[in-house]
Amino acid sequence: MTSPASHSDDASNEADLTIDELATQTRVPSRTIRFYQSKGALMPPLIRGRVAIYGKPHVERLALIAQLQDRGLRMDAIRDLCSSIDRGEVDLAEWLGVEQQMQASWANDRPRTVTTEEVYELCGARRPGLLADLVRARILEPKGDVYLLASPALLAVAMKLEGAGIDLETSTGAATLLRKHMARAAADLVEFFVDRAGQGAIDAKDAGGLFEALRPTGQEAVRVVFGREMEKALRKLLESGKAAKLPALAKKARKRR
Repeated sequence: MTSPASHSDDASNEADLTIDELATQTRVPSRTIRFYQSKGALMPPLIRGRVAIYGKPHVERLALIAQLQDRGLRMDAIRDLCSSIDRGEVDLAEWLGVEQQMQASWANDRPRTVTTEEVYELCGARRPGLLADLVRARILEPKGDVYLLASPALLAVAMKLEGAGIDLETSTGAATLLRKHMARAAADLVEFFVDRAGQGAIDAKDAGGLFEALRPTGQEAVRVVFGREMEKALRKLLESGKAAKLPALAKKARKRR
């Protein structure tokens, strides 16, 4: 007698596989298959007597789980997504399109490996101690005969600031400060948009298009808001009288060196 665990008997029309046969066909260990079942990401098998029978839906689901893991999803997220797909709430192809938009670069700034000569070309300078200073500032990381440049864009910013008299330690410290606050702001904004979407305030029929539109407008909003806040902060600095003291303070600091 055959009793389905959670899905229809249509699966019995597919090729019948034991868990070991499923593991061989999909190259997913039996222990991992059982783990996926325990987490709710993989639907239960049909039970025939005392034998668990798997079919094409299980093969396809294991392939999907692997694909989602490659995209960086954790098991709980995979389980929830698969459950939504099974209930007909989410179209997989549409979701993959949305995920692709969400993974798209906002900064167009990616780590790369560079040679010593390439570093000098990017910096536009060859002053003594430059490489050591960049390594100390964690802008460069030695990797054998080359360097890992974490952010080409931030290197360019640091070099522009150095040309204006701001040393690497100060510019990288400012970058760290910005990163800390922007990371919090980004997390809060994502949570805010998710909450608003859950309240029906955002028409997310084309979620992929929503993220595509949000990318340039979001960056422009950050530029405008940050610019205005900097204007306010500098105005307060002037009004406090501290700005007038800066040249004298800098001169004293140079004499102490």
